[in-house]
Amino acid sequence: MINSPQQALKHYFGYDRFRVGQQEIIEGALNCQDQLVIMPTGGGKSLCFQLPALLKSGLTLVVSPLIALMEDQVTALVNSGIGATFLNSTLNGSDRYNREQEILAGKIKLLYVSPERIFSESFLPFLDQVQARIGISGFAIDEAHCVSEWGHDFRPEYRQLGQLRTKYPEIGMMALTATATEQVREDILIQLRLRSPQVHITSFNRPNLFYEVIPKPKDAYRQLLKKIKETSNGSTIIYCNAKKKVDEISAKLIQDGINALPYHAGLDTKTRTSHQSQFIRDDVQVMVATIAFGMGINKPDVRLVVHFDLPRNIEGYYQESGRAGRDGEPANCSLFFGAGDVGTIEYLISQKVDPETGKPLEQEQRRARQQLRQVIDYAEATECRRIVQLQYFGERFSGNCGRCDNCLNPRPIADWTVDAQKLLSAIARTKERFGLKYIIDVLRGSKEQKILERSHNQLSVYGIGNDKTADDWKNLGRSLIHQGLLEQSTDGYGILKLNAQSWEVMRSQRQVLIAIAAKTEPQPKLHTQVRRENAEILFEGLRSLRKKIADRCKLPPYMIFPDSTLLAMAQQQPITKVQMLKISGVGEVKLERYGDEFIDLITNYRKGIGSEN
Repeated sequence: MINSPQQALKHYFGYDRFRVGQQEIIEGALNCQDQLVIMPTGGGKSLCFQLPALLKSGLTLVVSPLIALMEDQVTALVNSGIGATFLNSTLNGSDRYNREQEILAGKIKLLYVSPERIFSESFLPFLDQVQARIGISGFAIDEAHCVSEWGHDFRPEYRQLGQLRTKYPEIGMMALTATATEQVREDILIQLRLRSPQVHITSFNRPNLFYEVIPKPKDAYRQLLKKIKETSNGSTIIYCNAKKKVDEISAKLIQDGINALPYHAGLDTKTRTSHQSQFIRDDVQVMVATIAFGMGINKPDVRLVVHFDLPRNIEGYYQESGRAGRDGEPANCSLFFGAGDVGTIEYLISQKVDPETGKPLEQEQRRARQQLRQVIDYAEATECRRIVQLQYFGERFSGNCGRCDNCLNPRPIADWTVDAQKLLSAIARTKERFGLKYIIDVLRGSKEQKILERSHNQLSVYGIGNDKTADDWKNLGRSLIHQGLLEQSTDGYGILKLNAQSWEVMRSQRQVLIAIAAKTEPQPKLHTQVRRENAEILFEGLRSLRKKIADRCKLPPYMIFPDSTLLAMAQQQPITKVQMLKISGVGEVKLERYGDEFIDLITNYRKGIGSEN
């Protein structure tokens, strides 16, 4: 009899302990508490609503934005012995009826649907039947950032989901997402009408990911090819901004002997589905794609994510690069940065016009340009990449992560307190009404008409920064923002605002240190190779066995066991079911289904080692 979260965690999911934040969230769900959960990709969000569903009577309804995403999660749950299903447009009338009957009979604990289906003509009456017959135990709104117009993946249908709170006020609701700024979080709470919600925000930091920015030379493809060849253990995703570029890169990789496939909106649905399936099942190593690919992918063993073109905003980059290393093992996130990409994105922004009037959508353009500036700031940053990335989400990071190019190849640090005082003073004397470029122009004594018209050439700070280049001042301004010593508005204008720390700097109560030198050291090697010494041969054997079983069961290999579990097997080499059950990721259901074959392989391996000795 399973009656505690800890028992369910081991029995169904194979884990002995919860990850950070999970237990508190699960206990809140068991008490029907409304919750907003912000947890990074790979942090274990899904378990936060899946496990309570197993311990409560009735059905948990999960709202998911993509068919691929819901089908993937349902397949994984069923493979772990959990009653789960989905209702979507891929089902015919007979299949849908049979699944509805299973639900009403109490055989299903988790039902996945899209927001569009919830408000279809027949679904809400069916939900009333479920409530009357077996009860609804909870609502889980996955990818909840889709609720907000300020999110990077806004879905208008998500904004209707607050009606579920009105219709079923007594049922607990959990909203979950990997990325949400403070503005997006507030919008989610309002739109979903969450009542006295507990808000759980775990760190956005993914310590297993290595971040680097690579200058984009003419032979960038050769560098890309080298990185892929260095990533032998695991899969690779390459993001490009254009369909044509996706086709070009995938064709070149195939010519160079890399097993790669393209994915973009220009391919028909059947082809996209086939390519995605081959990638998930490890039949191909590399997927070259536009950002249309990835949201519905739950593949944990992606070891390399490359942005061959500049992403359009930090939030999207965090989400896309975060598809690497979902299993917690080391993975690399490489961004190629070239000036040509900036011009391309600026042109696309200028094309944002009202389809009816043809007039520019000024607010959207302004917001998009600020997002582009933030991406450029990230790419050109001289400090720890995580300082910049996490600051975007309102999280402070001290730096020196040891897992980014800037920390492995640190620039010299210099005291720029006096110059920071000049810049902050210029902001104060111009009444905190301008962006960084304007402030730099004032400091460097620009004679532009807008400065003269405002009489800012009469200020005491006018021209006092002419001893430094505009890039020097830009680097200082960015660093002040990243360190939290200066604020910048998020309305698209990028207006600079002073805060308490700014005044401490101006009063000489706080020192300002920034990294200043250009990077001259060679790029670090990829940190993706599995190095387990004597266990490496066994690990590869376990991977081959997993692929064989996965093909036989028509499942993605990671649904048999993730790489982290195979690594633990290779290191601990269990040869009995009792020993195997102690491996993290091995639950009782999977032990019964697959345990014997893995135990046999490990046993034979140990016999072989013994005979060699």
